[in-house]
Amino acid sequence: MKQQKIPAVFMRGGTSNAVVFNQNHLPADRALWDEIFLAAIGSPDPNGRQLDGMGGGVSSLSKVCVIGPPSRPDADIDYTFAQVQVKEAKVDYGANCGNMSSAMGPFAVDEGLVKVSGREALVRIHNTNTKKIIHALFSIDDGLAAVDGDLAIPGVSGTGAPVKLEFRDPGGATTGKLLPTGNAVDVLDVPGLGKVRASLVDAANATVWINAKDIGLTGTELPEQLDADAAVMQKLSAIRIAGSVAMGIAANPEEAAKKKSIPFIGFVSPVQDAKLLSGESISANDIDLTGRVISNGQTHRALPLTVSLCMAVAARIEGSVVNDVLRKGGDAEAPIRIGMPSGILTVAATVNRKDGGWKAEQGAFYRTQRRMFEGQVLVRASRVPGLQGKNPLKAA
Repeated sequence: MKQQKIPAVFMRGGTSNAVVFNQNHLPADRALWDEIFLAAIGSPDPNGRQLDGMGGGVSSLSKVCVIGPPSRPDADIDYTFAQVQVKEAKVDYGANCGNMSSAMGPFAVDEGLVKVSGREALVRIHNTNTKKIIHALFSIDDGLAAVDGDLAIPGVSGTGAPVKLEFRDPGGATTGKLLPTGNAVDVLDVPGLGKVRASLVDAANATVWINAKDIGLTGTELPEQLDADAAVMQKLSAIRIAGSVAMGIAANPEEAAKKKSIPFIGFVSPVQDAKLLSGESISANDIDLTGRVISNGQTHRALPLTVSLCMAVAARIEGSVVNDVLRKGGDAEAPIRIGMPSGILTVAATVNRKDGGWKAEQGAFYRTQRRMFEGQVLVRASRVPGLQGKNPLKAA
Protein backbone atom coordinates (compact mmCIF):
# COMPACT_ATOMS: atom_id res chain seq x y z
CA MET A 1 0.00 0.00 0.00
CA LYS A 2 1.40 3.40 -0.96
CA GLN A 3 2.40 6.13 1.47
CA GLN A 4 0.61 9.41 2.04
CA LYS A 5 2.51 12.69 1.61
CA ILE A 6 1.67 15.60 3.91
CA PRO A 7 3.46 18.99 3.81
CA ALA A 8 5.43 19.55 7.00
CA VAL A 9 8.41 21.36 8.49
CA PHE A 10 10.97 19.87 10.88
CA MET A 11 12.02 22.49 13.42
CA ARG A 12 14.09 22.96 16.53
CA GLY A 13 12.61 25.12 19.24
CA GLY A 14 14.91 25.60 22.22
CA THR A 15 16.05 22.15 23.29
CA SER A 16 13.26 20.27 21.51
CA ASN A 17 12.54 19.09 17.96
CA ALA A 18 9.12 18.68 16.37
CA VAL A 19 7.34 18.02 13.12
CA VAL A 20 5.24 21.14 12.47
CA PHE A 21 2.08 21.10 10.36
CA ASN A 22 -0.06 23.87 8.93
CA GLN A 23 -3.55 22.96 10.14
CA ASN A 24 -4.86 23.42 6.58
CA HIS A 25 -2.70 20.47 5.51
CA LEU A 26 -4.32 18.07 7.98
CA PRO A 27 -7.74 16.41 7.77
CA ALA A 28 -10.65 18.37 9.16
CA ASP A 29 -11.54 15.20 11.05
CA ARG A 30 -9.27 15.45 14.09
CA ALA A 31 -9.95 11.82 14.94
CA LEU A 32 -7.38 11.04 12.23
CA TRP A 33 -4.65 13.22 13.71
CA ASP A 34 -3.37 10.77 16.31
CA GLU A 35 -2.57 8.04 13.79
CA ILE A 36 -0.94 10.55 11.44
CA PHE A 37 1.26 11.88 14.24
CA LEU A 38 2.18 8.40 15.51
CA ALA A 39 3.11 7.27 12.00
CA ALA A 40 5.11 10.43 11.26
CA ILE A 41 7.10 10.27 14.51
CA GLY A 42 7.59 6.48 14.48
CA SER A 43 5.57 5.34 17.50
CA PRO A 44 4.91 3.02 19.13
CA ASP A 45 8.45 1.60 19.19
CA PRO A 46 9.14 -1.00 21.91
CA ASN A 47 12.86 -0.46 21.25
CA GLY A 48 12.50 3.20 22.22
CA ARG A 49 14.37 4.53 19.16
CA GLN A 50 11.65 5.61 16.67
CA LEU A 51 13.89 4.65 13.75
CA ASP A 52 10.87 4.31 11.44
CA GLY A 53 9.88 7.93 11.94
CA MET A 54 11.07 11.44 12.70
CA GLY A 55 11.31 11.01 16.47
CA GLY A 56 14.52 10.68 18.44
CA GLY A 57 13.61 8.20 21.15
CA VAL A 58 13.19 10.69 24.02
CA SER A 59 10.26 12.90 24.95
CA SER A 60 11.96 16.14 23.88
CA LEU A 61 12.38 14.75 20.35
CA SER A 62 8.96 13.11 20.02
CA LYS A 63 6.69 16.06 19.37
CA VAL A 64 4.22 17.48 16.86
CA CYS A 65 2.94 21.05 16.55
CA VAL A 66 -0.04 22.29 14.54
CA ILE A 67 -0.48 25.93 13.57
CA GLY A 68 -3.81 27.32 12.40
CA PRO A 69 -5.83 30.53 12.23
CA PRO A 70 -6.58 32.23 15.58
CA SER A 71 -9.74 31.38 17.47
CA ARG A 72 -9.32 34.39 19.80
CA PRO A 73 -9.23 38.11 18.97
CA ASP A 74 -6.09 38.65 21.08
CA ALA A 75 -4.04 36.13 19.07
CA ASP A 76 -2.49 35.92 15.61
CA ILE A 77 -2.33 32.11 15.45
CA ASP A 78 -3.59 29.02 17.27
CA TYR A 79 -0.91 26.55 18.32
CA THR A 80 -1.74 22.99 19.34
CA PHE A 81 0.99 20.84 20.87
CA ALA A 82 0.98 17.03 20.72
CA GLN A 83 3.32 14.92 22.86
CA VAL A 84 3.81 11.58 21.13
CA GLN A 85 4.67 8.73 23.46
CA VAL A 86 7.74 6.78 22.38
CA LYS A 87 6.82 3.21 23.31
CA GLU A 88 3.04 3.53 23.40
CA ALA A 89 0.48 4.28 20.69
CA LYS A 90 -0.64 7.40 22.50
CA VAL A 91 -0.73 11.12 21.72
CA ASP A 92 -1.20 13.52 24.62
CA TYR A 93 -2.64 17.02 24.27
CA GLY A 94 -2.78 17.80 27.99
CA ALA A 95 0.20 20.16 28.16
CA ASN A 96 2.13 22.78 26.22
CA CYS A 97 5.79 22.68 25.17
CA GLY A 98 7.54 25.92 26.03
CA ASN A 99 10.63 25.10 23.97
CA MET A 100 8.64 24.48 20.78
CA SER A 101 6.59 27.61 21.53
CA SER A 102 9.69 29.57 20.51
CA ALA A 103 9.45 28.17 16.97
CA MET A 104 5.76 28.88 16.41
CA GLY A 105 6.00 32.61 15.70
CA PRO A 106 8.89 32.13 13.24
CA PHE A 107 7.00 29.27 11.56
CA ALA A 108 3.92 31.46 11.13
CA VAL A 109 5.97 34.29 9.61
CA ASP A 110 7.97 32.03 7.30
CA GLU A 111 4.78 30.31 6.12
CA GLY A 112 3.10 33.64 5.41
CA LEU A 113 0.40 33.01 8.02
CA VAL A 114 1.32 36.26 9.79
CA LYS A 115 2.37 39.32 7.80
CA VAL A 116 5.20 41.41 9.21
CA SER A 117 7.24 44.41 8.13
CA GLY A 118 10.42 45.96 9.40
CA ARG A 119 13.16 44.25 11.38
CA GLU A 120 11.20 43.03 14.42
CA ALA A 121 8.13 40.83 14.75
CA LEU A 122 5.60 40.23 17.51
CA VAL A 123 3.41 37.16 17.09
CA ARG A 124 0.63 36.56 19.61
CA ILE A 125 0.23 32.83 20.08
CA HIS A 126 -2.86 31.15 21.51
CA ASN A 127 -1.84 27.78 22.91
CA THR A 128 -5.00 25.67 22.63
CA ASN A 129 -3.73 23.08 25.12
CA THR A 130 -3.64 25.52 28.03
CA LYS A 131 -5.88 28.31 26.64
CA LYS A 132 -3.06 30.75 27.39
CA ILE A 133 -1.51 33.58 25.35
CA ILE A 134 2.22 33.72 24.58
CA HIS A 135 3.94 36.69 22.97
CA ALA A 136 6.91 35.81 20.76
CA LEU A 137 9.27 38.66 19.86
CA PHE A 138 12.07 38.06 17.34
CA SER A 139 14.13 39.65 14.58
CA ILE A 140 13.32 39.54 10.88
CA ASP A 141 15.97 38.93 8.24
CA ASP A 142 14.94 39.68 4.64
CA GLY A 143 11.29 38.99 5.41
CA LEU A 144 11.89 35.75 7.30
CA ALA A 145 12.54 34.90 10.94
CA ALA A 146 16.19 35.48 11.74
CA VAL A 147 18.30 32.43 12.55
CA ASP A 148 21.85 33.71 13.06
CA GLY A 149 22.66 35.46 16.31
CA ASP A 150 24.77 35.50 19.44
CA LEU A 151 22.47 33.77 21.94
CA ALA A 152 23.71 30.46 23.32
CA ILE A 153 21.31 28.29 25.30
CA PRO A 154 22.26 25.31 27.47
CA GLY A 155 21.87 21.99 25.67
CA VAL A 156 22.17 23.36 22.13
CA SER A 157 25.52 23.71 20.39
CA GLY A 158 26.39 27.02 18.76
CA THR A 159 24.42 30.25 18.88
CA GLY A 160 21.30 31.67 17.26
CA ALA A 161 18.94 34.62 16.99
CA PRO A 162 17.02 35.18 20.24
CA VAL A 163 13.29 34.68 20.54
CA LYS A 164 11.80 36.30 23.61
CA LEU A 165 8.79 34.42 24.95
CA GLU A 166 6.38 36.16 27.32
CA PHE A 167 3.79 33.91 28.93
CA ARG A 168 0.87 36.11 29.92
CA ASP A 169 -1.09 35.23 33.06
CA PRO A 170 0.36 31.67 33.16
CA GLY A 171 -1.41 30.57 36.35
CA GLY A 172 -4.01 27.82 36.13
CA ALA A 173 -3.01 26.55 32.68
CA THR A 174 -4.16 23.01 33.52
CA THR A 175 -6.47 23.26 36.52
CA GLY A 176 -7.65 26.87 36.38
CA LYS A 177 -5.82 27.76 39.60
CA LEU A 178 -2.22 28.72 40.30
CA LEU A 179 -2.38 26.73 43.54
CA PRO A 180 -4.99 24.01 42.89
CA THR A 181 -5.25 23.05 46.57
CA GLY A 182 -4.98 26.64 47.77
CA ASN A 183 -1.79 25.80 49.66
CA ALA A 184 1.84 26.74 49.05
CA VAL A 185 2.79 23.32 50.38
CA ASP A 186 0.84 20.11 50.96
CA VAL A 187 1.64 16.81 52.61
CA LEU A 188 0.84 13.94 50.25
CA ASP A 189 0.09 10.48 51.56
CA VAL A 190 2.00 8.38 49.03
CA PRO A 191 1.53 4.58 49.01
CA GLY A 192 4.81 2.88 49.86
CA LEU A 193 6.48 6.14 50.89
CA GLY A 194 4.26 7.69 53.52
CA LYS A 195 4.06 11.45 54.02
CA VAL A 196 5.83 13.63 51.41
CA ARG A 197 5.91 17.45 51.40
CA ALA A 198 5.09 18.83 47.96
CA SER A 199 4.15 22.11 46.34
CA LEU A 200 1.45 21.65 43.71
CA VAL A 201 1.80 24.59 41.34
CA ASP A 202 0.04 25.18 38.03
CA ALA A 203 1.80 27.86 35.98
CA ALA A 204 2.24 27.26 32.22
CA ASN A 205 2.10 23.53 33.03
CA ALA A 206 1.02 21.86 36.27
CA THR A 207 3.95 20.46 38.25
CA VAL A 208 4.50 18.59 41.52
CA TRP A 209 7.59 19.97 43.30
CA ILE A 210 9.46 18.12 46.03
CA ASN A 211 12.79 18.56 47.81
CA ALA A 212 15.47 16.18 46.52
CA LYS A 213 16.59 15.24 50.03
CA ASP A 214 13.10 13.95 50.88
CA ILE A 215 13.62 11.01 48.52
CA GLY A 216 17.29 10.48 49.34
CA LEU A 217 18.82 12.48 46.46
CA THR A 218 21.41 15.25 46.39
CA GLY A 219 19.66 17.06 43.55
CA THR A 220 22.68 17.03 41.22
CA GLU A 221 22.11 13.57 39.74
CA LEU A 222 22.37 13.42 35.94
CA PRO A 223 19.59 11.99 33.74
CA GLU A 224 21.23 8.65 32.92
CA GLN A 225 21.85 7.98 36.60
CA LEU A 226 18.25 8.75 37.51
CA ASP A 227 16.73 6.83 34.60
CA ALA A 228 18.77 3.75 35.55
CA ASP A 229 17.58 3.87 39.18
CA ALA A 230 14.26 2.02 39.04
CA ALA A 231 13.57 2.55 42.75
CA VAL A 232 13.93 6.34 42.52
CA MET A 233 11.87 6.55 39.34
CA GLN A 234 9.13 4.51 40.99
CA LYS A 235 9.11 6.87 43.97
CA LEU A 236 8.83 9.88 41.68
CA SER A 237 6.03 8.22 39.72
CA ALA A 238 4.10 7.45 42.91
CA ILE A 239 4.47 11.04 44.15
CA ARG A 240 3.39 12.40 40.74
CA ILE A 241 0.28 10.21 40.80
CA ALA A 242 -0.63 11.34 44.32
CA GLY A 243 -0.07 14.95 43.31
CA SER A 244 -2.23 14.56 40.21
CA VAL A 245 -5.17 13.39 42.30
CA ALA A 246 -4.63 16.13 44.89
CA MET A 247 -4.61 18.76 42.12
CA GLY A 248 -7.84 17.43 40.67
CA ILE A 249 -6.19 16.54 37.34
CA ALA A 250 -7.16 12.90 37.80
CA ALA A 251 -10.04 11.44 39.78
CA ASN A 252 -8.07 8.46 41.08
CA PRO A 253 -4.57 6.91 40.96
CA GLU A 254 -5.47 4.64 38.03
CA GLU A 255 -6.50 7.59 35.88
CA ALA A 256 -3.45 9.58 37.02
CA ALA A 257 -1.12 6.75 35.96
CA LYS A 258 -2.54 6.90 32.43
CA LYS A 259 -2.02 10.67 32.15
CA LYS A 260 1.73 10.55 31.66
CA SER A 261 2.31 14.09 30.36
CA ILE A 262 0.61 16.09 33.09
CA PRO A 263 1.35 16.94 35.82
CA PHE A 264 5.12 16.96 35.54
CA ILE A 265 7.21 16.16 38.60
CA GLY A 266 10.40 17.91 39.57
CA PHE A 267 12.74 18.02 42.52
CA VAL A 268 14.78 20.97 43.73
CA SER A 269 17.73 21.54 46.02
CA PRO A 270 19.85 24.47 47.22
CA VAL A 271 22.69 25.95 45.18
CA GLN A 272 25.64 23.57 44.77
CA ASP A 273 28.45 22.77 42.39
CA ALA A 274 27.41 20.17 39.84
CA LYS A 275 28.65 18.22 36.83
CA LEU A 276 26.89 18.73 33.50
CA LEU A 277 26.06 16.35 30.67
CA SER A 278 28.90 17.93 28.70
CA GLY A 279 31.41 16.90 31.37
CA GLU A 280 31.89 20.52 32.43
CA SER A 281 30.76 21.91 35.78
CA ILE A 282 28.70 24.79 37.10
CA SER A 283 29.47 26.68 40.28
CA ALA A 284 27.08 27.23 43.16
CA ASN A 285 28.02 30.90 42.95
CA ASP A 286 26.40 31.19 39.51
CA ILE A 287 22.93 29.84 40.29
CA ASP A 288 19.97 30.52 42.58
CA LEU A 289 18.66 26.96 42.92
CA THR A 290 19.13 23.47 41.46
CA GLY A 291 16.40 21.57 39.64
CA ARG A 292 15.59 18.33 37.81
CA VAL A 293 12.37 17.41 35.99
CA ILE A 294 10.81 14.12 34.89
CA SER A 295 8.93 14.32 31.60
CA ASN A 296 6.81 11.37 30.41
CA GLY A 297 8.73 8.96 32.61
CA GLN A 298 12.18 10.19 31.54
CA THR A 299 14.55 12.65 33.16
CA HIS A 300 14.73 15.76 31.02
CA ARG A 301 18.22 16.46 29.62
CA ALA A 302 17.66 20.19 30.05
CA LEU A 303 14.41 21.49 31.50
CA PRO A 304 11.00 21.84 29.82
CA LEU A 305 10.56 25.60 29.36
CA THR A 306 7.01 25.71 30.70
CA VAL A 307 8.07 23.73 33.76
CA SER A 308 11.05 26.05 34.25
CA LEU A 309 8.58 28.93 34.27
CA CYS A 310 6.49 27.03 36.81
CA MET A 311 9.60 26.52 38.94
CA ALA A 312 10.39 30.24 38.84
CA VAL A 313 6.82 31.11 39.80
CA ALA A 314 6.91 28.57 42.65
CA ALA A 315 10.21 30.06 43.80
CA ARG A 316 8.42 33.40 44.35
CA ILE A 317 5.63 31.87 46.44
CA GLU A 318 6.61 32.12 50.10
CA GLY A 319 6.48 28.81 51.92
CA SER A 320 6.69 26.62 48.82
CA VAL A 321 9.18 23.78 48.54
CA VAL A 322 10.96 25.70 45.77
CA ASN A 323 11.05 28.96 47.73
CA ASP A 324 12.58 27.06 50.65
CA VAL A 325 15.74 26.22 48.65
CA LEU A 326 15.99 29.47 46.65
CA ARG A 327 19.01 31.67 47.25
CA LYS A 328 17.31 34.79 48.59
CA GLY A 329 18.19 38.21 47.23
CA GLY A 330 16.95 41.73 47.67
CA ASP A 331 15.20 41.98 44.30
CA ALA A 332 12.02 39.91 44.07
CA GLU A 333 11.81 40.73 40.33
CA ALA A 334 15.32 39.55 39.47
CA PRO A 335 15.59 36.65 37.00
CA ILE A 336 16.16 33.26 38.61
CA ARG A 337 19.17 31.19 37.53
CA ILE A 338 18.37 27.48 37.60
CA GLY A 339 21.17 24.91 37.63
CA MET A 340 20.11 21.91 35.53
CA PRO A 341 21.74 18.97 33.66
CA SER A 342 22.72 20.99 30.57
CA GLY A 343 23.82 24.20 32.27
CA ILE A 344 22.13 27.29 33.65
CA LEU A 345 18.67 28.44 32.59
CA THR A 346 17.54 31.97 33.44
CA VAL A 347 13.82 32.62 33.88
CA ALA A 348 11.98 35.77 34.94
CA ALA A 349 8.68 35.53 36.80
CA THR A 350 6.46 38.24 38.21
CA VAL A 351 4.36 36.95 41.12
CA ASN A 352 2.31 39.08 43.51
CA ARG A 353 -0.10 38.66 46.40
CA LYS A 354 -3.64 39.46 45.33
CA ASP A 355 -6.97 39.12 47.13
CA GLY A 356 -5.39 37.03 49.86
CA GLY A 357 -3.71 34.64 47.41
CA TRP A 358 -0.94 34.53 44.85
CA LYS A 359 -1.12 35.80 41.25
CA ALA A 360 1.40 34.99 38.51
CA GLU A 361 1.44 38.02 36.24
CA GLN A 362 3.85 36.74 33.62
CA GLY A 363 7.00 34.76 32.93
CA ALA A 364 9.64 35.32 30.28
CA PHE A 365 12.79 33.75 28.85
CA TYR A 366 14.85 33.62 25.68
CA ARG A 367 15.24 30.70 23.28
CA THR A 368 16.63 30.11 19.80
CA GLN A 369 14.96 28.23 16.96
CA ARG A 370 15.71 26.96 13.48
CA ARG A 371 13.75 25.56 10.56
CA MET A 372 15.82 22.52 9.56
CA PHE A 373 13.80 20.76 6.87
CA GLU A 374 10.74 21.54 4.83
CA GLY A 375 8.87 19.37 2.37
CA GLN A 376 6.57 16.40 2.86
CA VAL A 377 6.46 13.83 5.61
CA LEU A 378 5.46 10.36 4.42
CA VAL A 379 3.20 8.16 6.50
CA ARG A 380 2.20 4.60 5.74
CA ALA A 381 -1.35 4.67 4.40
CA SER A 382 -1.94 1.39 6.22
CA ARG A 383 -1.36 3.23 9.53
CA VAL A 384 -4.18 5.71 8.86
CA PRO A 385 -7.15 3.78 7.46
CA GLY A 386 -9.29 6.90 7.32
CA LEU A 387 -6.93 8.44 4.76
CA GLN A 388 -6.74 5.48 2.40
CA GLY A 389 -7.60 6.59 -1.08
CA LYS A 390 -7.81 10.24 0.00
CA ASN A 391 -5.57 13.22 -0.53
CA PRO A 392 -4.97 14.73 2.94
CA LEU A 393 -4.93 18.22 1.42
CA LYS A 394 -8.43 17.70 0.08
CA ALA A 395 -9.56 16.26 3.42
CA ALA A 396 -8.84 19.57 5.12
